[in-house]
Amino acid sequence: MDPTNRSPWPGLGPLVRSFATKLIVLLTIFLALPIIVYVEFQQADHDKNALLLRSVQEEGQLIARGLLPVLESFQGGTAQELVRALARMGQARTRIKLLFRPRTAWNPENFYYVAAAPEVSADYLDQERDDLIQSGILAKLPRSCEGGGALAQRYTNPAGKEEILTSITPINIRAGCWVVITSHATADVLARAIDQPYWQTPEVRIALMIYLAMAAVVISLFLGIWRNLRRFATLARTIRTGTRTDQSFVALNRIPELSGVAQEFDHLVEALHQSADRIRQAAEENAHALKGPLAVITQALEPLRADGNGADDRRRRALELIERSVTKLDAVVSAARQMDEVAAELIDPPRRKVDLSRLVEAILAGYPASLGQPGARLEWNIEPGINVIANEDLIETVIENLLDNAVSFSPPDGKVVVTLGRSGRCSQLTVEDQGPGVAADRLDRIFERYYTERPQTAASTAPVEADDGQPHFGVGLWVARRNVESIGGTIRAHNRDGGGLCMTVRLLLAL
Repeated sequence: MDPTNRSPWPGLGPLVRSFATKLIVLLTIFLALPIIVYVEFQQADHDKNALLLRSVQEEGQLIARGLLPVLESFQGGTAQELVRALARMGQARTRIKLLFRPRTAWNPENFYYVAAAPEVSADYLDQERDDLIQSGILAKLPRSCEGGGALAQRYTNPAGKEEILTSITPINIRAGCWVVITSHATADVLARAIDQPYWQTPEVRIALMIYLAMAAVVISLFLGIWRNLRRFATLARTIRTGTRTDQSFVALNRIPELSGVAQEFDHLVEALHQSADRIRQAAEENAHALKGPLAVITQALEPLRADGNGADDRRRRALELIERSVTKLDAVVSAARQMDEVAAELIDPPRRKVDLSRLVEAILAGYPASLGQPGARLEWNIEPGINVIANEDLIETVIENLLDNAVSFSPPDGKVVVTLGRSGRCSQLTVEDQGPGVAADRLDRIFERYYTERPQTAASTAPVEADDGQPHFGVGLWVARRNVESIGGTIRAHNRDGGGLCMTVRLLLAL
């Protein structure tokens, strides 16, 4: 990679690419965007309302100016003349109320309803006058009968219908104070914007519903993908741990666009299962094909050995070399089969609930007869009822390899101690010997393939014989580690304080 293209913050890469990070950013945007947009639109709505109020105020002032000649010339005749004048000034959507207060009166109660357009009854006018006084609208006019201005106040008229009082314009003449009040009854037009919070307007509510629907769709899409991936991860973990299941990625998938991915995962799992089965089958067939001729050779040596009694040393030596070579070849075949089986178990490790206490006791009970070391003894302390999720064949191979290794390094009168107990959420199996131990800098290397602490007489992959007379290839501990790790466990080695080596295997307890 070109160094110049490297990110200055390489640690942020996984965080930036994280699905959870993108979901959090998306939620933040969905929360912040409506707030920002709402504030901007609210300000625009406020400006629109200000223009609207200014417009209706100017409309009221124009109506008042148009009525000024009529009001100045009014000499106290009938109100029909004023009603006709209001009807000429008014529009279909505008209502006009005309009140009068004598010059000698100062209180709002001294206003008298004179006329209204559209025309209504006298009782209606009296009731509306009382409502206007109680609402405090008339009290806004000073004694000088000046000022006035725009209103934005909801008002329910005597007919029970809602109006919006939009302007109040005083006209001061010699006889007294005329007041022209305009209102609009078309609530479906103006009530959306005047004298109510912006969030209560229909357009905001409609926009909010659309936004929430869109947010729900996007978030449900993300969460659907998230849940789908979690289901995939759970099934993958189940397959990795070796638990057989009838479920498939295709059956767990809920998103059509991921159907192709799910099918490929199922094909991959099937291919891995087939590969593991083929490796096991090949290991079995190869071992059978090689062990057959070795068995024939071994049987053919029997009459030669019987006829060789008393023969010369050269012939006897030749028979011993043939026998030893056959033994080593048999060990090579067994080791090769073990390695193939380990490879298969790494691909497809079968797991089930195993009574580890019972299994270890059964292995140890049959092992002392095969110690092979004069004076060597085997002791154990097994806690009963310890169950793990593993495979009996894999665990059996691990225990036998650890015992073989401990016995092979033990002195003639040595002791091998096996202990099984619980440690937190894990089982802990230890195998301790009284051998020479291992140098601290080589403790990790003893688990490498073909590595051995025994003296080498040939190539590094050639077998060497221990004091027990058995050939060793340096694969026993390698196989043990591979088996333990394939079922999710750990294996460690450390030197004992009193001399010797201690192997510790930890496996998760079955729930």
